[in-house]
Amino acid sequence: MSEVLIESRGAALPGDLALPVGAHGLVLFAHGSGSSRFSVRNRFVAEQLNGHGLATLLFDLLTPQEQVADMATAALRFDIALLTERLAGAADWVHAQPATAALPLGLFGASTGAAATLNVAAAKPALIGAVVSRGGRPDLADALPLVKAPTLLIVGGLDQGVLELNRTAAAALGGPHETAVVPGATHLFEEPGTLEQVARLAGEWFVRHLKA
Repeated sequence: MSEVLIESRGAALPGDLALPVGAHGLVLFAHGSGSSRFSVRNRFVAEQLNGHGLATLLFDLLTPQEQVADMATAALRFDIALLTERLAGAADWVHAQPATAALPLGLFGASTGAAATLNVAAAKPALIGAVVSRGGRPDLADALPLVKAPTLLIVGGLDQGVLELNRTAAAALGGPHETAVVPGATHLFEEPGTLEQVARLAGEWFVRHLKA
């Protein structure tokens, strides 16, 4: 894994890029509310995706100064327009790097980050090949009918409120999609074996849909 600095819409955002030999796709992670590239859950999923031959990039959606402000107000984590802008810039950055430019690109979003992934997929249909949401808030995306990339919404079976929001949002998606319910899982997938199911579902989805 190598550390990178992503220039995205005027912000310098640190990230961690894992590029397996012979990778056949790259998955860009958008973390959830109040989180960062050090999210234990996202890093676990990323490691499993690396095992599927997929490159991964985890990066901070907020600058260090913005993270400090967000810890006090919790405002920026729900600024979907800002998160979308930063994620779109990161996708462009990946597409411009010689080592990753040719790799089909997927997006993995958690919580509010999932809304940003769907907005970016809608805005860049030629660039984004697949989307996966984990315990996400797709209902906060404003471009659901324009999303054409195959989308998988993974939700915990015990996360009833978010599950209903995902089902409603799924009906508005403009492309192929599935909703996968992980039995016995709450919002953060902390129950034994549930995060492993998330990683397996995500890996299968990206391998199926990210084509060179």
